[in-house]
Amino acid sequence: MTDAPVRRHPEWIRSRIPSGEGYRDLKQLVRGLTLNTVCEEALCPNLGECWDQRTATIMILGDVCTRACGFCAVETGRPTWHDPGEPARVAQAVRHMGLEHVVVTSVARDDLPDGGAGVFAEAIREIRRLAPTTGVEVLIPDFDGHEGPLRVVMDAAPDILDHNVETVERLQRPVRKRARYDRSLQVLARARAMARASGAAVHTKSSVMVGLGETREELSRTFADLQAVDCDILTIGQYLRPTPAHLPVERYYHPDEFAAMREEALALGFLHVESGPLVRTSYHARDQVPDAARRAAERSAAARPAGEGRRILPVATVDAEGRVVPAPAPGPG
Repeated sequence: MTDAPVRRHPEWIRSRIPSGEGYRDLKQLVRGLTLNTVCEEALCPNLGECWDQRTATIMILGDVCTRACGFCAVETGRPTWHDPGEPARVAQAVRHMGLEHVVVTSVARDDLPDGGAGVFAEAIREIRRLAPTTGVEVLIPDFDGHEGPLRVVMDAAPDILDHNVETVERLQRPVRKRARYDRSLQVLARARAMARASGAAVHTKSSVMVGLGETREELSRTFADLQAVDCDILTIGQYLRPTPAHLPVERYYHPDEFAAMREEALALGFLHVESGPLVRTSYHARDQVPDAARRAAERSAAARPAGEGRRILPVATVDAEGRVVPAPAPGPG
């Protein structure tokens, strides 16, 4: 795997160099609040575009993962991160940025009894408390297939519950060494069943990478398997090798092929499909919620006191040296 040459990307794969006021502000904010982002840890090619638009995927539970997936640039090892204040800082960042939609994900924490589910749930609750109009999406690990941790997350009622199959069934072992295809489908099926039982309007979502050696027929079968567990949202993107130590790119898909896969998946019944060379799970996530406008209006109405407009007030700022400074109390009126 390490001896394979690094292939030159085709002309249709171009990512922005991170720059701009939004990028600088967000970088300063996440540093000041001691937060991690999967945008940086996973070397996402969309970091420049998303951060300049003041959107990011926040990664909780540290930056060291207990799993060593063949595609992922996040560091593998024995995590030591434990910070009870992290969910509150996540919510502070969300409110300070005035986000309409936020994605919260994590490294795999197989060392924790609940796999980190409690921290996910607390982050959802804190965001609801400090930024009640923000849509909340969580991208979770499989929790080793245990139902209890998944229920903890679902009881906190995110707007979208993501869990990625990542690749076709045949390639699961080299791509996701400790995960299983059937277990990932089970996570999505259970999440759907829990949402229905509770009456919560939670959408489910999954993501597939292409270019790892799969066949087109295998991709079609994967789309159908996801639809069989009533998955609402699908993202399809090109695998890009983060370093020479990771799995090589076997093939680059043309944008026309991504368009064809989008049409195929929509015909199966997905409510939304985001498909393109640089698409990742959280790319344009705000626009992927099928009923985003209605949900936003309901959250806004619920958060606004009767007869009053709602002011969005920062709970903290970050100074030039990256220190978090509490915001002053609001004045009257």
